[in-house]
Amino acid sequence: MSAKTLTFVADLLRGHLKAIGSRWRKLPAGKIAVIVLAVLRHDQRLADMAGGNDVSPGTVRRWVQEVLRLLAARAPRLDRALAKIAKWGGEVVLIDGTLIRTERRSGKDNRKNYSGKHKTHGLLFLALTDTAGNLLWISAARPGRASEITTARHHNLVQKLRQAGLGALADLGFVGLDGDPDDPVVITGRKATRTQPLTTAQKQANQLINSERAPVEHAFADLKNWRILTKLRMDATQATMLLRALLVLTHSEITR
Repeated sequence: MSAKTLTFVADLLRGHLKAIGSRWRKLPAGKIAVIVLAVLRHDQRLADMAGGNDVSPGTVRRWVQEVLRLLAARAPRLDRALAKIAKWGGEVVLIDGTLIRTERRSGKDNRKNYSGKHKTHGLLFLALTDTAGNLLWISAARPGRASEITTARHHNLVQKLRQAGLGALADLGFVGLDGDPDDPVVITGRKATRTQPLTTAQKQANQLINSERAPVEHAFADLKNWRILTKLRMDATQATMLLRALLVLTHSEITR
């Protein structure tokens, strides 16, 4: 972790403690920031971090939740993220989805979180990046069985892109998202069928789109460097807060 990120989290926590009038904590804000970042970056067990710092696991859990709430509150909303790109003169954003694995849940929650595409349990997230691969926005968590195109429609992505005057490049999972073939804002490749194989020109167009979309894959790789995402063990209802907090931390660590 960079000193910049550590200082950012510690200062954010100090400002929060001052705002709520908290005059005392078991450890100083800088040490709390180190503990929280260790949990997020390396997926350290709470009990291990507690034992090494002479606090209880419950205290470490409260610190992690507190910092996550502070960070997630700084994550940009979709419309504001798009307006910012348009203001800077951007014309295109990149969109893709990813599945974050979770523990297998019991009862009805087990079925809705199972992804037939990935053959595992998880939660689906959409993300937008600029053409350099910097994360701009991440969606709320959706059950693993949901599709990328349905999730994009749930967030009115096409409408908000039109309002911002931006276009988007996406993979084949988003084919059919934009219902205006004459003036599309979401550009995807073409799918082959049994009766209509792709022509040479269509294959070349798909390759070009895939090459232009490469930065969004790099952005997901940066996000998943936070090893807590290897397999979520926290409550799924808090996953959105976690991903948005990690987006803010990734911005602090990496800016292309």
